[in-house]
Amino acid sequence: MYKRAAEQNCLSLLQLCNSLSKLTQIQAQIIKLGHKNNPLILSKLTSISSRFDAINYACSFIFSPESETHYYDTFLFNTVIESYAGTAKFKRAAIHYYKEMLSHCVEPNNYTYPFVLKACAGIKDLSLGKTVHGSVWKLGFSPDPHVSNAMIHMYCSCESGIEFAEKVFDEMAETSSVSWSTMIGGYVRCRMSSEAIRLFRKMQVVGVRPDEITMVLVLSACADLGSLELGKSIESFIENEKFEMRTELCNALIDMFAKCGDVDKALRLFKDMPTSKRTVVSWTSLIFGMALNGRGLEAISLFEEMKQAGLGPDEVTFIGLLTACSHAGLVEEGETYFDLMVNYYGIVPRIEHYGCMVDLLGRAGLVKKALEFVDRMPVAPNHVIWRTLVSVCCGQDKLDLGEKITKELIANEPMEESNYVLLSSIYAKMSFWGKKTTVRKAMTKKGIRKVSGSTVIELDDGV
Repeated sequence: MYKRAAEQNCLSLLQLCNSLSKLTQIQAQIIKLGHKNNPLILSKLTSISSRFDAINYACSFIFSPESETHYYDTFLFNTVIESYAGTAKFKRAAIHYYKEMLSHCVEPNNYTYPFVLKACAGIKDLSLGKTVHGSVWKLGFSPDPHVSNAMIHMYCSCESGIEFAEKVFDEMAETSSVSWSTMIGGYVRCRMSSEAIRLFRKMQVVGVRPDEITMVLVLSACADLGSLELGKSIESFIENEKFEMRTELCNALIDMFAKCGDVDKALRLFKDMPTSKRTVVSWTSLIFGMALNGRGLEAISLFEEMKQAGLGPDEVTFIGLLTACSHAGLVEEGETYFDLMVNYYGIVPRIEHYGCMVDLLGRAGLVKKALEFVDRMPVAPNHVIWRTLVSVCCGQDKLDLGEKITKELIANEPMEESNYVLLSSIYAKMSFWGKKTTVRKAMTKKGIRKVSGSTVIELDDGV
């Protein structure tokens, strides 16, 4: 009776714990009351510690060589694996404790594998994911829909894993809106947006009702395809099915209309949103839409409104803002905002921000200034920045410089067809037809073919 009361006391203390310092005190109490081997209390300790980003602290107590803990059960390991799988930087630790679980001959169950597969997805390890899939199949957990959904997500998160995800999905005996959304999300992530739309239509045919997440993903696919008519039909579907217009769904609609060219509609949706529901994503989607459609001054005006609303921009917001300045030829404004991003908001520029600045200076004809900017960059310029410079050189008749940069690109990427196409175009502009022919012959000799240009159109409610 006393032991049971002491156990309940420890569990109650852990439930009320609200800081790491109190957790250490409770741990001392657990040891004092003789419950350092109690798997239920240890599981609760692990779960609570993850609230304070102190999962390592709990595991060092439970699994240290000096620890007298000798009884581990499935529930304890599941709690540890779940806690690690839910953190961005410790997903590999989840795999470590899964292996520890097996080494202690503790049997995994159907609750174990969704967490393990989530960790595999986080580290994008296809080989490890296949190994875990083999264990799932061997232990007979494949029919469990939660395990299968986690498996689809894992395969969709790994490079070259989409075919395996399709196989798991096709073999599922029982599917839910989560299963369909996960597979649709996988297609969107892999830039297979047409497949995402196809699967959504099939989902409607078989009578599975989509949820809000599904609609957000489908709108993302429409935005990727630039398919305005399809996006409008999805908006009508959302209205007819009376989906609650939560922030995520509103943001997805704004993003879709903005990227598909109907910026005015995106702006109306934005203004119809309650001010309290507008997030950084809402503002950024609209700023990007304005930028891509040549409405740079309006994008800047929106950014200033965003600041007045008390919302701090993120790194993606500044990519949209710098793109707007570039397309509108607003050099001074672009330089001011780049400086604001670094020195006021403390955002470390990504290669995309540097690319925007090179494009901004190049479009304005400031080739020398663009080159000086690249020389001052604290990170090595990538091929996108060099190709941007080449395009700038071609546009400003700095063909000798463009030729020099392109030759460097070919030396570093000898099998990249776009480098040869750039050099060939430069020689054509210079009327060096012999050199242009030599470049084409070099491509043929290396087996490099120019990728044909392509576009998409909407026809009979399809893309």
